[in-house]
Order: sequence, then C-alpha cells, then structure tokens
Amino acid sequence: MAERGQTKFQIDLRRHLREQAVDRNLTRLITEIAEASKYIINSIRTGDLGVAGTSNLYGEQQLALDVLADRILEKRLKYSGVVASLVSEESGDILRFHPEQEGPYYSVAYDPLDGSSLVDVNLAVGTIVSIYAGDNLLQPGRQQVAALYILYGPRTTLMYSTGNGVHEFAMNQLMEYSLVQEHVRIDGGSGIYSPGGQRNLYTPGTEAFVRSLEERGYKLRYSGGFVPDINQVMIKGKGVFLYPHLQNRPRGKLRLLYELNPMAFLVEQAGGAASDGHRPILDLVPQKIDDCAPVFIGCREDVAAAEACIAAQG
Repeated sequence: MAERGQTKFQIDLRRHLREQAVDRNLTRLITEIAEASKYIINSIRTGDLGVAGTSNLYGEQQLALDVLADRILEKRLKYSGVVASLVSEESGDILRFHPEQEGPYYSVAYDPLDGSSLVDVNLAVGTIVSIYAGDNLLQPGRQQVAALYILYGPRTTLMYSTGNGVHEFAMNQLMEYSLVQEHVRIDGGSGIYSPGGQRNLYTPGTEAFVRSLEERGYKLRYSGGFVPDINQVMIKGKGVFLYPHLQNRPRGKLRLLYELNPMAFLVEQAGGAASDGHRPILDLVPQKIDDCAPVFIGCREDVAAAEACIAAQG
C-alpha cells in the first residue's frame, strides 16, 4: 500500500482504477473528469476573473470562470458516451443523453468550481463530483457509486472513492495524476475546526458545540472554500467542518446534490461522519436539485458531539 509522499511505482489514476477492479465505463467517466481538470486549472491560471453577466439557479452572479469550468466539464461528460444525465450547480435543469457505450451508464451531479469567488485573491478552489448508476439523480447519497473532488491549490490533487476507501493523487509535471496515498483515514483526536456562517446567527446547540471545541483547544482554520477545508480534514486526519442551520437560514447554505453528498461519501469512506445535526447526510432524500442542508462533517467523535449539543439545546 502506497503511503503519502511515496510513489515508488508511479501508479497513475487509470492504472489504480483498473487495479481496484472498477467497471470500465466508470473508469472512463472518472478519467474524463480528470482530463477536464487540466483545462480548468489552465483557465484558473490564465482566464478572465470578471463576472459573466449571468446568474445561476440560485440567483447568484456567475463569474466567467464558473461558466467556463461548467462548459469544460459538460462537454467531457457528454461525449464520454457513458453518461445518461447530468446536472451542474451552474445550471437549472438536468441534461439527459443517450449513452453510446455498451454496459453500465451513470448520472453525474457536480459543482464545477466551488469557491470561485476566491480565485481573484489567489486562494484554493476545487471541483466536486457525485456519481450514481443509471439515470436518476434524486437518490439518497448512500446510493452513490463514486465521488471525487479536485483541489486547485499550490498543487493540484484529486481524491476519489468508489466505495473501497479514499485515494489521493497529485498532478505531476506532465499534468498526469500519480498516486500519493491509498486509504486516507480520519482517525480523530483534537485538532481543527472550520466554521461557516455568521456566528451571531448560530442556534444555541451549534453555539454550545463550537464553544466546546474552543475549550478543548481546537484551532480555527477556515478558508471560505469547501474543498480546501474538507481536504484539510482528510489530510490532517482530524477536525470538523460545519456550515450549520442558522436562525435566518434553517436549511443551511450548501447544496445536497453537488456538495454535501459527494463530500459525505468521501468522508465516510475515510472513517469520518457527516450529519445535518440530526441524521446522516447520506440518508437524506433530495426532493429537488437545489435542496440545501446544514452540515457537520469530519471526525466521527466531533460530529456525534455536534448532534448531542443540538439534541440538548436546539
């Protein structure tokens, strides 16, 4: 088993998927997403940082990079020949296709450039992807067959899982993904916390939970980007991220389909947990493509403590 920093055999992503006995069509899909990321990272480095003059489904002003990253991924997924339907955080509708390849086909929900508003100040951003078998995207996240994220930071890294642990890859000088470590684990212990949302709008249970973390010496590490903050928990192997229900936003901010389900799948595969404060994120049943939910995600012990505080104080 390769450990972090030890890539003696330079195992690339396609080879690793093959060795994990991942279905051929799913392998094709994941490697197409990896290929798309090469064009996205080039766009981040050289592209227009201005607004696109359009809004997404949620009324949020789209940046030119949002639109470009969305188009890059949509094109790669459409022509992969193995996608039956897809939906992006930047679009308002599910797109449906007729898969051209024989064998299993898949549906994909993705956030093409999470944290894009951080690009102009040169902070890390990422792509988040959720994959289901068949053509139905409105399923509980536990039905995912794969999930991954790509982090565009000082290095470009990719974390994926097909239900057999979480594996980390880094883009090398040839812009190919090489294995960094297998079976990434969140083992727990005191550490870091990343709290989203305005604290003066926290409910009593969430406020009590955050105070308990501070009293135990947890360090606040919040970048404003979901991908880098979750990656921090994954790589450090400890800590918790939260974007809770707020007094004026009881359903939270983050989207179930594009953000929470894939991250919850990855974190659970790494031994962690993800909850809306009452139940696992992966058990929630989406009713619409724009459903949101609160989230407490990371170390199992920390997520359980959050649930206990919310049960006791609301």
